[in-house]
This record gives sequence, structure tokens and C-alpha cells, in this order.
Amino acid sequence: MSARLDVGPPTAPANGPAPTTPGTARTRPRRHVDWGRLYTWLVLAWLFTPILFMAAFSFNDPAGKHNITWQGFTLRWYGDILAYPDLTQAMLNSVSIALLTMVGAGTLGTLLGLALGRFSFRGKQLTNLVMFSAISAPEVVLGAALLSTFLMANVTTGYWTTVIAHVMFCVSFVAITVRARVITLDPALEEAARDLGAGPFTTFRLITLPMLFPAIMAGGLLAFALSIDDYIITTFVSGDVTTFPLWVWGSTRVGIPPQVNVMGTLLFAVGVAMAVVNIVMVRRRS
Repeated sequence: MSARLDVGPPTAPANGPAPTTPGTARTRPRRHVDWGRLYTWLVLAWLFTPILFMAAFSFNDPAGKHNITWQGFTLRWYGDILAYPDLTQAMLNSVSIALLTMVGAGTLGTLLGLALGRFSFRGKQLTNLVMFSAISAPEVVLGAALLSTFLMANVTTGYWTTVIAHVMFCVSFVAITVRARVITLDPALEEAARDLGAGPFTTFRLITLPMLFPAIMAGGLLAFALSIDDYIITTFVSGDVTTFPLWVWGSTRVGIPPQVNVMGTLLFAVGVAMAVVNIVMVRRRS
């Protein structure tokens, strides 16, 4: 007597591919769209499009005063960048004010961020409130308040009132950046330095400052960018001093010369170079 065995269709191994039968096509896996990455690229394209247009029109050869229609490629505006003395002076004012703001706000913001991130003292919460209020307050309010302060103190508005105003609203940005870095520092490193005989100043110079340097540079560059870009607060406190944004706004009625695009392109290139140098220095220290 023989028993009959029923053999079914071959089954695929547990970890192997599913078997295919003749005449059936293998289904391809669906590709999922990374919406987060797509959104990021769209935002970057939106932000960099005006900069690309500015750089492109710095090489334009316009037929009239208005540099808004592409006429042809030329390099002569880079060689004739100083053709407008008042524009050159406005750019020098903006750069010098931004550098002073970078140093002043960087120093004060670093000390403030170090105190907020490390120590507990009376009025700490109030200091945080004032710092975030300076960031969230409209620039019109800050500009009007600063102008009223200078007028009540009988201070003539001009170059140095602009520097003071820019340092005032940039300190908070630097302090927040430095405080975030201070919170993540390992206190055991400073304790080890003191155990080895280093004094407070030596410990700060050799241990604390190098660890805070990336945050200090980031806050300083942010202060530089905010200062050189500011228009509203500068309008209130600049007096008879003209900065680059003020000059550009005033020239829109008669026509913006190509030198404005040249200076803007060079300024953007310098900012990118400073950011790249900061990144390289951070990687070398890490």
C-alpha cells in the first residue's frame, strides 16, 4: 500500500525574495518623498534667489540709471566701484559700525552669557526677561525708545549713537548663544586645571575661553550681520550719518547704480568667508 504525498508550490526562504511565476512582473518598491529635505531646499532657494540676482546684476551693463533689465555682461563696475564718493562713505560707515558692534556686543554678550549660564544671582530671571524682550520687541519701538533716551540726555545723534544702539540690540543675541554653550561645558575640566595649580585667570584663558570660542565667534558674526543690515533703528539714531542701507533706500527714487550690487556681492562674499573660517577653526579645535 503506497501513500500519496501532496507537494504544494515552492515556498520562499524566510529571508529570501518571493518566488516569481512566469508572466508576472516584479513590483518595484515605492519611493517615498522626503518632504523635510524638499522643504529645506525650497527655503534655501527662496533665501538665495535675491542674492543670486544681486550678484548677477553686478555684472550687468545697464543702458540707463535703473539696473533692473539685463543688457549685457561687463566687469567695469568692479573696477569703478568707488565712482560714488557718498556711497563709498556710506559703506565705510556701515562696515566700521558693524565691526565696533561685533567687538562691543561680543565682549558684553560673552560676559553676560557666562554669568547667566554658570551663576545664580538675584535678578537673573529679570535679566532673562529683559534680554528676550530686546529680541522680540519691534525695531520701531526700540528705535523710538533709544531716540527719546538720547534726546532726554541731550546727546546729539550721529555715528556713536548708532554704535551704541547697535550694541544694545545685538548683546542679547550674543548672550543667548554663549549661554547655550556655557550650559554644556564640563566643570570637571576647570576643576582639574585648578587642582593642577592654575589660577582663575589662567583657567579661563586656557580652558574656558577655548571651549567658548566657537560660540563667541558665532555670536560676533551674528552681531556683525545684524548691524550692517539694520535700517529701522539706524534711521532713528543716525542723525546726519548715512549707512549703506540708508543710502540704498534714498537712491531708489533716482536709480540704483550697479556699484550697489557690486558692494553687496563683495560684502556677502566676505561674510561667507568669515563663516567658513569660523567653521574651519572650530573643526581644528575639536
